[in-house]
Amino acid sequence: MQPELHVSKEPERAVARLLADQATRGGSIVLTGGSTPGKAYELAAEYQPDWGLVRLWWGDERCVPPDDERSNYRLAAETLLAHLETPPAETHRIRGEIAPAEAAAELDAELAGVELDLLLLGLGPDGHIASLFPGSPQLHVTDRRATNGPAGLEPWVDRVTMTLPTLQAAQRIVFLVTGEGKADAAGAAFAGPVMEDVPASLTLLSPNPVEVFLDEAAGSKLSPS
Repeated sequence: MQPELHVSKEPERAVARLLADQATRGGSIVLTGGSTPGKAYELAAEYQPDWGLVRLWWGDERCVPPDDERSNYRLAAETLLAHLETPPAETHRIRGEIAPAEAAAELDAELAGVELDLLLLGLGPDGHIASLFPGSPQLHVTDRRATNGPAGLEPWVDRVTMTLPTLQAAQRIVFLVTGEGKADAAGAAFAGPVMEDVPASLTLLSPNPVEVFLDEAAGSKLSPS
């Protein structure tokens, strides 16, 4: 399925509105980490401060304590959760402070029977999504909903991640991509062939919509729809 491409000066604002709208409806929302989504989270809390109908998840986590500056949970806690008037009904934090295999098993068990309504993803400069990196054995894990493994980029800490089938099964897949450093990866992922060397491209095998929100720098090698 071809992705819907949206290039604008403030893609964070558009993604924030999608998050806020989903929070109003309720259901399961999967957040991403990295350096990109913080502004979108702040705006989402401003647009909709009541997340009482939401079951909140993370697509992946660095294996660090929740107060570590590298923690994906900490990013969301500081930019989103701290600004909500009503917190999510459920918050499924990946416990990065315990053994990676144990944390992955916990996430796998918690995801049993769960339908993910909105999945937010970032895009690595190497084309990775969540903690599924090019050449990673974790790309081939299909018998579990979550797995663990080493990082493919800095920071060099082990990761826990939802598996590719779990990500592809989300009802709505949304990417937020910003910066010139992501332009090549965006071109490869969303305008090139679907291949394991560019894990983000594998989301296009999902039967459900894939929407990509980029700033002008990140979208410079794409033709927006």
